Amino acid sequence: MMTAMSTNNTGKIHPYKFTLWVAIGSLCMMFAGLTSAYIVRRNQSNWLEFEFPITFWYSTFVILLSSVTMHLAVKNFKARERINYKNLISITTILGILFVVLQYFAFQSLNHSGIKLMGQGSNPSASFLVVIIGLHMLHVAGGIIALLVVFFKSFSTKVKNYNSVPLEITATYWYFVDILWIYLFLFLLWIK
Repeated sequence: MMTAMSTNNTGKIHPYKFTLWVAIGSLCMMFAGLTSAYIVRRNQSNWLEFEFPITFWYSTFVILLSSVTMHLAVKNFKARERINYKNLISITTILGILFVVLQYFAFQSLNHSGIKLMGQGSNPSASFLVVIIGLHMLHVAGGIIALLVVFFKSFSTKVKNYNSVPLEITATYWYFVDILWIYLFLFLLWIK
């Protein structure tokens, strides 16, 4: 078994972390544009108001909990508590998948209540909801893929790498999609 340690602490931001922050800035601008368009469009006469399914609340709790488990996973990784780290990264991954499943059920609930989400006969308010939340779910799916990579690496027996950069990048992205969901959820809840 090989052990690799990272001792590169020059005070500069890692290039991958910098790239992530640039991407996060771009995503913030994209979602700001979408929510601005939502505000402009909702002032037109054919805007349909409807209640959010309770499942969106459940998914919000799940993603908040996943950020807590992610934080604890990073903390345990840095403390080299591998068993705790493996358990916490596993829980975070499961919670991420559960978030997407709950979002799907929330959309199914809207569909069953007679709100046509896309296509002919749909209302712009429902279509905006699908686009905004759908894009967020797509970014959460990217986070889940990153979590799965970190998850499988944690169970690898070949090389034990104690470089925390990949985990920190994954965690930062995961916190971002969490905060983004809170923003979108509150925005869509209050700006009807």
